[in-house]
Amino acid sequence: MECFIVKKALILIVFDASRHSNKHMKGKSVMKDIYVSDLHTRSIGCEVMLLGWIRAKRHQGKVIFLDVCDSTGTIQAVIEEQQVGQIQFNLVKGMPVESAIAINGTICVQNARQEVNVRRIYLVGGVTKPVSPSPRGDVDIFDERLTDQLLSYRHLYLRNPKLMAILKLRDTVMSYTRQWFHENHFTAIDAPVLTPVPLYEDRTAISVTIHGEKVFLTQCVGYYLEAAVHAFERVYNMGPSFRNEESRSRRHLLEYWHIKAEVAWANLGDIIGLVESLMKYIIEHSQDELERTATILGRNACLDGLRSPFTQITYEEALKILSKCDFPTEFGNSLGSREEEELSKVIGKPFWVSGIPRMVEPFPYVIDPTDSRITRVADLIASNGYGELLGTAEKIHDIAMLEERMRDKDRHADPRYEFVRDVHQVGCVPHAAFGMGVERLIRWLLNIPHVRDAIPFPRMFRRRISP
Repeated sequence: MECFIVKKALILIVFDASRHSNKHMKGKSVMKDIYVSDLHTRSIGCEVMLLGWIRAKRHQGKVIFLDVCDSTGTIQAVIEEQQVGQIQFNLVKGMPVESAIAINGTICVQNARQEVNVRRIYLVGGVTKPVSPSPRGDVDIFDERLTDQLLSYRHLYLRNPKLMAILKLRDTVMSYTRQWFHENHFTAIDAPVLTPVPLYEDRTAISVTIHGEKVFLTQCVGYYLEAAVHAFERVYNMGPSFRNEESRSRRHLLEYWHIKAEVAWANLGDIIGLVESLMKYIIEHSQDELERTATILGRNACLDGLRSPFTQITYEEALKILSKCDFPTEFGNSLGSREEEELSKVIGKPFWVSGIPRMVEPFPYVIDPTDSRITRVADLIASNGYGELLGTAEKIHDIAMLEERMRDKDRHADPRYEFVRDVHQVGCVPHAAFGMGVERLIRWLLNIPHVRDAIPFPRMFRRRISP
């Protein structure tokens, strides 16, 4: 074997000298081709070259034990001074946890546990900035006393196995979400992040100035999906949304990821049925990984999403339940976290609250024909006190109703919404929509305390945007 030295650090790549020479190096693939998870397929005594990081280190006389990890798992590597020589042994003694290494050795089994008996070890990337607690260590990522440290160094604590497990589950959930959309004949629409129109009041959106024009970071891609649904009939979008309404709750972020969809020729009952189908599909397909992840976190996975169809109550029925529970709420007020938690205790599984008052809902949603005080909207409230997961709505297709609702929200004279009017004046049909926050879903499924741990780089209120 031939070792190349780069910037005075031992080894970046190991080549088989019989196949490669220096003059032939350029353009040759040196990509890692064996991972920790692959080792169980290799026979005892097989020689391997493994690239990874030191997660933990134990020193016992003339033997050093390393827990070597990569993105797929951890394996113990055994370094004996007699085997590697004093120079290599002393090199390993000086390697701190988190060092990136390459090890050449053979697979063996000790006490029914697979190990790598190391013949050579090379330092690929050293550690010149110590971080405590160790990013890959057994850290309680939900400990509020560590919150500032874990968020300030999020770029390093992404390496933590617990946070990695959450984010891998997030990737799985989003993958199955896209798969469900594909199987149900939805077309992905990439909507803009910059928009001239917020869904709610201007003060609730984050504004930026582009070429002297004030625009906003999107709160919701609904206006753009509404345009696209009249072409494709079933459309969806998965992307970021932004809010400027300050909240210190455990289910709000300044920036979060939104699963949005719209369906033409559909009403509120139709979209509720589609959401329940999607929820069940996601949980059924990701259940094994969900339960493994929950075990890693020391928590119990929530599988309540499989218990559809969910209970449906009206907003007014919710007020009556709350009144009996000594949570009096006046008609027209939004149901907050405390109210949703109390309702969850009574109902015991995910449930829908429909008929939300028009005064608290945006203008694109249909006025209920049987009660003009309310809209054809339903919110899905999670079990176990985790609050609102998503919202569904029957959207306005009649231009006269749209004008009425725009007057309700003081938007009727705002020229920025002219393109919304256009859609409603050219062959607009009944359509329905839903929107769900990815982080809220992950938080609920894993029973974790805060949405900040369900996104790689959380953006939070009253906290500097860093890293």
